[in-house]
Amino acid sequence: MIFENNLAFAKNLDQNDPIGHMRNEFLFPQQNGKPFIYLCGNSLGLQPKTARAVLDRQMTNWENLAVEGWFRGETPWMFYQKELKKLIAPLVGAHPDEVSPMNTLTVNLHLLMVSFYKPNKNRFKIIMEAGAFPSDQYAIETQVRFHGYDPKEAIIEVSPREGEYTLRTEDIVSAIKDNGNEIALVLFGGVNYFTGQLYDMEVITKAGHAIGAVVGFDLAHAAGNVPLQLHDWGVDFACWCSYKYQNSGPGGISAIFVHEKHFNDKSLNRFAGWWGYESARRFKMEKGFVPETGADGWQLSGAQIMPMALYHASLQIFEKVGFMAPLRAKSKMLTAYFCYILGEVNHQLGEEQYKVITPLTEEDRGAQLSIVAKENGKQIFEHLVANNVLGDWREPNVIRLSPVPLYNSFEDVFETGKLLLSVCRELNYSKA
Repeated sequence: MIFENNLAFAKNLDQNDPIGHMRNEFLFPQQNGKPFIYLCGNSLGLQPKTARAVLDRQMTNWENLAVEGWFRGETPWMFYQKELKKLIAPLVGAHPDEVSPMNTLTVNLHLLMVSFYKPNKNRFKIIMEAGAFPSDQYAIETQVRFHGYDPKEAIIEVSPREGEYTLRTEDIVSAIKDNGNEIALVLFGGVNYFTGQLYDMEVITKAGHAIGAVVGFDLAHAAGNVPLQLHDWGVDFACWCSYKYQNSGPGGISAIFVHEKHFNDKSLNRFAGWWGYESARRFKMEKGFVPETGADGWQLSGAQIMPMALYHASLQIFEKVGFMAPLRAKSKMLTAYFCYILGEVNHQLGEEQYKVITPLTEEDRGAQLSIVAKENGKQIFEHLVANNVLGDWREPNVIRLSPVPLYNSFEDVFETGKLLLSVCRELNYSKA
């Protein structure tokens, strides 16, 4: 009867969820006439119901105004990004002039490293987490090579202790201190894509600055997932994609953060383009690059209006819900309930068939649980998909399940746990 009792409990939690209605703002994929329980927002967020209309509005502007759309209409394209900046800033704890929507994530990471990775013969190393998403690994590797250094010598990776899956904050800080005289850049993810670990970015930033390094973050799995205070923490730079927890669609536009303390630093190198030129003088078409004030000065090319429109649709939902505080409160409850359900599944099976490798402390994780199945993990994952639960599989043996507070329910979690129990019983794992 344990699962029947949990169903009633889950439904009660949903009935008392102050933001449960936000689920109705999204479209869910279907299979065999039934909607999926969608637990893959850490890879690609769901489509907002308003996305098509917001995009169609810009298509209509293009149809009716053509080139005049840059300066005419309800949302002139030349100034459209200003509307987004006002909504992006609260998501990452920044001032509007410290953020800018542009390009895609790895492109922005490279552009920011041009400015903020300034190696010399004494300080040339970059410290990062081992097991970062491959794009980060490749970007850092090639930036190091570009400056003439050997990645084996210039990149320091901080690994979990033997037998552990996640990093201890004290180990990160110790690694920064131990290599302090050689580190030019501290560059971490905000949330590790594989384990779902939320790093203590404030502590990492302080440790990096204490030894004289620049500190930046890839927030692909953090922005729109966990509360951020980039300005107050003193983070030098950051970038993120918007198609995961921020639901801007496949290939959605990226955004950057540059702390205002760097706005007037003329020693920073940057790759320049016309769109990053000082806006008041941009159409004079003069030689000699003069950057626009703030993060917009890192732009290169014309505003990506259609991707920004899709991003705008989702940002308006974040504004409606009250940005990150209510989302974080529900996210903690969802993941805690998920951990509880997995514990009950293991109890029913008589042993730990499902091991959570995401930190069990709610302050150290976002809206994701990474699970290792004791046996037949890929078969279990495929069983979930066949039964309308969509997470994702990561080699060699991890199922990532992401209960997103904007559109997932406690009943979603219960039903997923029920399936995880039933598949093990079908495969005769039970010790009972």
